Amino acid sequence: MTEVSHKQWGQVSGLGSVDLWVLQSSQVRVEVLTLGAIIRSVFCRGKDGQMEDIVLGYDDLEGYVSDKRYLGAVVGRVANRIARGCFVVEGKEYQLDINNGPNALHGGLRGFNKAIWLATAVEGGVQLSLTSPDGDQGYPGEVQVSVSYTLQGETLTAEYQARSTKTTPINLTNHSYFNPGWTGKANKIDTGFKC
Repeated sequence: MTEVSHKQWGQVSGLGSVDLWVLQSSQVRVEVLTLGAIIRSVFCRGKDGQMEDIVLGYDDLEGYVSDKRYLGAVVGRVANRIARGCFVVEGKEYQLDINNGPNALHGGLRGFNKAIWLATAVEGGVQLSLTSPDGDQGYPGEVQVSVSYTLQGETLTAEYQARSTKTTPINLTNHSYFNPGWTGKANKIDTGFKC
């Protein structure tokens, strides 16, 4: 059985309050922030039986606010680069905000990783939701997006959903960096996308 709890973790000037959600099973503990739908930590038992954090993260909120590497965050609307920040949909050309040389990377200057998401408890986890307005970072259509993180035993699942009012590119992912020095048993992380 997974215990789910949350508490206020800090404030981001101009954005509001950031909460820390904790998903705890007998084998795994996951910490999730409402800022960027960030997976802050995943604690698992190593070979020595001690709980160890297997993802890279920051000790405080300021680290995430100033982060330029998207540590643990949901990135989007589009994960990866869009060359020259330009694409065509249904015969119309769209110019995105540029943030990576001549390209648009991971959603633009203020991608999903810098937004505060609305969190709701679900069975065994937390669902985080966000509305991206029409024209956000140059993308067409209002997009309602959510990610649900659930924990069952040793399995952490991330399930993404998105709905748009216009045809638009969308490619969401979690940008966690896993610790290659961890010496415990590998745990399963599933990702799925539902429309």
